[in-house]
Amino acid sequence: MRYEIQYEPSYALAIVHLDTGERFRAEAGAMVTMDESIQIETKTGGGLGSVLRRSVLGGETLFVNDMVATRDDSRLTLAPALPGDIVGLELGPGQELFVQSGSYMASSPEVIVDTKFGAGKSFFSGEGLFLLKLTGPGTVLLSSYGAIAPIELAAGETHMVDTGHMVAFDATMGYEVKKAGNSWKTTVLGGEGLVVRISGPGRFYFQTRSPGGLLDWLIPRIPQRSN
Repeated sequence: MRYEIQYEPSYALAIVHLDTGERFRAEAGAMVTMDESIQIETKTGGGLGSVLRRSVLGGETLFVNDMVATRDDSRLTLAPALPGDIVGLELGPGQELFVQSGSYMASSPEVIVDTKFGAGKSFFSGEGLFLLKLTGPGTVLLSSYGAIAPIELAAGETHMVDTGHMVAFDATMGYEVKKAGNSWKTTVLGGEGLVVRISGPGRFYFQTRSPGGLLDWLIPRIPQRSN
């Protein structure tokens, strides 16, 4: 299996090439085009408990599609729902990555996708208390609204990120959600809301635009039906 990403960062498209017998697992609705030599197998993507946690708690779809090639160099294209970026990551055996709900798009079938309870500290983008936990080995494709940018932190280094801009981070990193300012007045009236304080060692990924910010801009401009 090999892949390439084109048209990033605004309208990214992942092009996946599969040889005979190879498969790639994608969230329902992520497929854009595929060769006729690719067969789709719809699955739950894990045990019942894992699937229900991922769907009900992690905000992901209940089913996933395994794309299986029946000839060499079968081509599959994938894209996210919102205009934005795609990044491909290679996870080593046992390596864990925490991903915000909605940013997971596809992975090789060996990657285990489960949920992680945030213990009251992971209100990322208003998604709730749960993150997706991806465990390697395998290839992972993540998507975003806007471009995806990485930041590497050494042990002891910290960084603040708006909750609506977080995409993913290594499981080696510490994280907590806190007020943007020193007081709730600054947090509420300053327009920044809550931020994530993330600490190294490890790498985290953020998106340059926020879906919540888009909704805040869009909803007041939608015409209201009058009586």
